[in-house]
Amino acid sequence: MSRQTYELEATLRDVVGKGAARALRRQSQIPAVIYGDKKPPLSIALAFKDADMRLRAGGFMTTVATISLGDEKILVIPKDYAMHPVKDSLVHVDFLRIGADSVVTVYIPVHVVGADQSPGMKKGGTVTYAVHEIELEVRADSIPEAIEVDVSELDFNEAVHVSEVKLPEGARLASREDYTVVSVTPPIGAEA
Repeated sequence: MSRQTYELEATLRDVVGKGAARALRRQSQIPAVIYGDKKPPLSIALAFKDADMRLRAGGFMTTVATISLGDEKILVIPKDYAMHPVKDSLVHVDFLRIGADSVVTVYIPVHVVGADQSPGMKKGGTVTYAVHEIELEVRADSIPEAIEVDVSELDFNEAVHVSEVKLPEGARLASREDYTVVSVTPPIGAEA
């Protein structure tokens, strides 16, 4: 159920800092850092085109990647990235190194199912998302693509809370709060 992994070619950076990062970007490369798994951080450079394409393809923050650094292959998951404030282009990526049995915290998108059978939807209601993603703690090798939320039983002004959502095996909620995920709302002017 987890997404397909992808590979990015990288080179090791000897020089770090603002000036070095700007010089890399002029050469169509992106500065990045790999940290975690009780190993020292690695400063690397990625090809801008490859990294930007992966970011814009969707699922970037929830997909395990392989960084190819010469002969070494490092399993990582993106933890953060920075965009240029004007150009909307990728300027930096932070990766978390994945080890054996690593558990990561990720935001997984919510997909609604059963809307066509919902009594509230049949009367003209609308599915309203309170959140579009659910934060989960899950093993890095079993990150789901999406969390399905069934609304087939909902009538007007009824909701599904996060505690009612069926989670993938081995996954658990990162928050203890029982918040609303989706609800069915009546059309404007309709009597509930």
